[in-house]
Amino acid sequence: MESPHTAARDVHLPVPGSGSVPAVAARELEIVIPAYNEEQRLVPTVLALADHLGRLPLTAALRVVDNGSSDRTAECVDALAASGVPVSVTGCSRRGKGAAVARGMVTTRARWVGFCDADLATPVSAVDDALRLLRDGWSVVIGSRRCAGADIPVRQPALRRLGGAGFRLLTRNLSGPVRDTQCGFKFFDAEAARRIFAAITTTGFAFDLEVIARARALGLSLTEFPVVWSDQQGSSFRPFADGRRVAGELWRLRRALPGGPARSAGGVA
Repeated sequence: MESPHTAARDVHLPVPGSGSVPAVAARELEIVIPAYNEEQRLVPTVLALADHLGRLPLTAALRVVDNGSSDRTAECVDALAASGVPVSVTGCSRRGKGAAVARGMVTTRARWVGFCDADLATPVSAVDDALRLLRDGWSVVIGSRRCAGADIPVRQPALRRLGGAGFRLLTRNLSGPVRDTQCGFKFFDAEAARRIFAAITTTGFAFDLEVIARARALGLSLTEFPVVWSDQQGSSFRPFADGRRVAGELWRLRRALPGGPARSAGGVA
């Protein structure tokens, strides 16, 4: 049977003046962007990330993981060739954001790897804070909207905030001291990422929670840092319609992690 992390195609785009881009290898940082029907939002997000990464004193690359889009998500990456940074497109036939992120994480060849959402709800400057913590030796670095110093200029609708509060209450035994499991801005030491994501089974809304639960179970050093975050239009999550599916994910996750994980060795800052 084919692994869910195979059956993908990599397309490496050229960087102006440097010929074709080789497969991502020996870079310091790779950022994975899971994308499903994101042709409208993907280009400005990748260009913003590329511009910021190009100003940093390190080697970096971007990887878009196309999660079975039916629009022009993959094709629109052609417009990014002029960004001047290595950009690759990887296919992922297994549906769900968690599957797309895992596809990028287990195959990275960079020293550090992270993921962010295609809507770029967290500004690119947060990459600098994540890198500082990774350089300090943390294995798992989590952007948080609930840490002291975080700012939410555009908040989610009240119904989603209420649903989020209920989710946090129900999952404390898995998240432990982590205040914000669901912010889509997480970075890792690459070896830690491979250990975590090789075991990930959740592909939907609760996959971020499983990432944290498995990191804690492995005893990896883990910390949160405050981010600026703005709610973006276009979310496909529907609190009522998708509630049963999320409940099923949590039930399966608790079965996969009986009793809940142990506290992480490094704690949470």
